[in-house]
Amino acid sequence: MITLRKAKEQDIEIIRDIAAATWPSTYLEIIGQHQIDYMLEKMYSKGELLKQLMEGHIFLIAEDNETQYGFAGYSIIDLEEKIYKLHKLYVLPSAHGKGVGKLLINEIFNQAKEAGASALQLNVNKYNNAKDFYLKGGFTIKESVKIDIGEGFLMDDYVMEYKF
Repeated sequence: MITLRKAKEQDIEIIRDIAAATWPSTYLEIIGQHQIDYMLEKMYSKGELLKQLMEGHIFLIAEDNETQYGFAGYSIIDLEEKIYKLHKLYVLPSAHGKGVGKLLINEIFNQAKEAGASALQLNVNKYNNAKDFYLKGGFTIKESVKIDIGEGFLMDDYVMEYKF
């Protein structure tokens, strides 16, 4: 049975491993290997993940016994409006279709709702199939954005939102 647990500092390697295993199959045809390598180093270095944990990001890990299948990370981004952001949600390709993503997103819905959230937002690459997963889950497309992430790379995303 797949269960969720809150990640701690010692779980950073698990998060890095899952990201490294999921990004190529998710993004290779969309952004290419060079941008994948750049973004993984920028967003998933030990230092960056530790910084996120210290800043209050909550990471959940989906696992069954000793096997980890995916993770999600979220935080509050607007205290006044009580808006939360799903920063990351990745499930190993071998676990796709097993309900792991749904388990993770539902737990984040529950936690954000309990905390009094008005909305949960996320950014998703316009060409990422996960966009359809979020639309089915009740998210709507709020806007289209292009974000310069350095080294000449852009993120071409939709900002999606789920209102509570």
